[in-house]
Amino acid sequence: MQKMMLLLAALVLTASSSLRAGTLNGVTLPDTAQAGSTPLILNGMGLRTKYMVKVYVAGLYLPQKSSDANMILKADTPKRMVMHFVRGISKSQFTDGFNEGFEKNSPAAAMSLKPDMDRFFSTLDAVKEGDEVIFTYVPGTGTTVTIKGQDKLTIPGEAFAKMLFSVWLGSKPPNESLKTGLLGSLI
Repeated sequence: MQKMMLLLAALVLTASSSLRAGTLNGVTLPDTAQAGSTPLILNGMGLRTKYMVKVYVAGLYLPQKSSDANMILKADTPKRMVMHFVRGISKSQFTDGFNEGFEKNSPAAAMSLKPDMDRFFSTLDAVKEGDEVIFTYVPGTGTTVTIKGQDKLTIPGEAFAKMLFSVWLGSKPPNESLKTGLLGSLI
């Protein structure tokens, strides 16, 4: 009887662990998401740090798993980035971080997409610990910015999505371990 109970407990733990794809720094993200009519799976999770301070846990969702950042950026397929903040940041810290990421990873696109960037920056606001900001790209629709559960803006076109996702997956991510995790090395 005791062996049966242990086996049952092991099965329950195994089943419940498959219901969630990943936990990092105390943040658990679901194993699936939806982008338009396309189901997405959690590709990986990473922790953004700045000066050794933990800022957010990010999760990258794709139609199928991939560890090739260039292929992910080039593919005109649905994708989603979830930023779950583990500390609060101001609006200026938020916009400065993205501006730096755009300039480091997509300087030409940042110049040509300035009106889209301005609209994007105008929707960003201060966030608190526990808040989520989600970016979902759907081909033919564009990139939707969702802040604290509310859709704020959709920027049409593939070019903005490539520039946005290059912040994390480009050659100069905020920190290398974040990119490595998003590409599936920490799950």
